Amino acid sequence: MKIWYDACTGKHVRYGAAIAKQLRKAGHEIIFTTREHPDTLCLAWMLGENPVVVGKYDPTSPFSRLEKSAKRTVQLAELFRDRLPDVAISHQSVELCRVAFGLGVPVILTADTPHANAVNRLTVPLAETLVVSEAIPQSFYKRLGAKSIVRFKGVDEVAWIKNFKPSGKFEFEFEKPLIVVRQMETRASYALGKGDETLELAEKLGSLGNVLFISRYERLEKEGVTAKTEFVDSASAVAHADLVVSVGGTISREAALQGVPSIVISDIGRTYVNRYLAKLGFPLFMVNAREALRYSKKYLGKRLDVTLKLARLEDPVNIIERVATGLAGTEK
Repeated sequence: MKIWYDACTGKHVRYGAAIAKQLRKAGHEIIFTTREHPDTLCLAWMLGENPVVVGKYDPTSPFSRLEKSAKRTVQLAELFRDRLPDVAISHQSVELCRVAFGLGVPVILTADTPHANAVNRLTVPLAETLVVSEAIPQSFYKRLGAKSIVRFKGVDEVAWIKNFKPSGKFEFEFEKPLIVVRQMETRASYALGKGDETLELAEKLGSLGNVLFISRYERLEKEGVTAKTEFVDSASAVAHADLVVSVGGTISREAALQGVPSIVISDIGRTYVNRYLAKLGFPLFMVNAREALRYSKKYLGKRLDVTLKLARLEDPVNIIERVATGLAGTEK
C-alpha cells in the first residue's frame, strides 16, 4: 500500500514516526508530510524521518489560520495528482482530511482532545474510521458524525513510550532535582482567552529544584528558571525529571507513563485520557494552579515503577495497521 501520514505538531510527528516505522516493516510505502512549526521538523529528523514540508503554521489571527490552511490544502492535493495514496492517516490534520475526502481516499483518524471543538468538527465527519482510547465515550464522536470507531485499551502516547529509550544528555545538563514545566499552547484555538499560569508557577517551583521551562514560541525569562525555546526532546527530558508540571497535554502523559510524577494545573487538562491514566494508577495529578506548589512538594522525586501497568496497555499502532490494511482499496 501507499500510505499518507500528515503531522501538524510535535505529538503528530511522534505518533506518525511510530506508525511509519511499523508500516514500513510490513512493506508499505509511506508518504510523510508536515508543516513548518516549532515542534515538527527537528523532532522528525531526530526520529529518523525526513518529511515533505508543505505549508506553515501561522496562528497570528483567524484570517492567517484560514489562509495558511487553505493554501496548504491545495499544495497537499498537488502531491497526489499523479497517484493517490491507498489510505490517509493523521491525528486530526484538517488539511489531510479535506484533501483525502475530496479525492476519495479513506481516512483513519486518531483523536484525544474533545475540547478542541473546531478541529473535531472539521475532521471527525470526514473520517472512515477513528482509532481512539477507550477512555473517551463513543457517544462523543458519534455526535460529531463518526462513521466507525475502534477503541483500544490505553492512550495515544503508549505508541512511542512503550519501548522508549530516552536520551542521556539531560542527566548531565541539569542538577537534581529537575522540574520540567511545559508552557501552555497559548495560540491553540481551544486556549484562546484562557490565562497561562505556567511561567509564574515555574518561578515559584525554583524554590524546590532546578526548573526547565519549555517555551512555545518565545524565550520567557524568570529568575531561577532555565527557559528553552529551541527544540527539546520532551519525552527524554521528562524521563530524567523528578517532577513534570503542565496544563495537561502530551507531556503530562509521557511523564506519567514513565512513572514520573505529573501535575496538571488547567481545567482543559482534565481530559478523559488524563483521568483514565490517573484511575489506572499512573502518577498523574489534576489540581488547580493554587494547589500546584503543595502537590509539587508532596510528589517531587517520587517516581513509580509502572512497568507492569504500561505492559497491560495496548499499542494503538497495531490497531491502526490492521484498520489500514482493511480499508485499502475502499472508497467513500
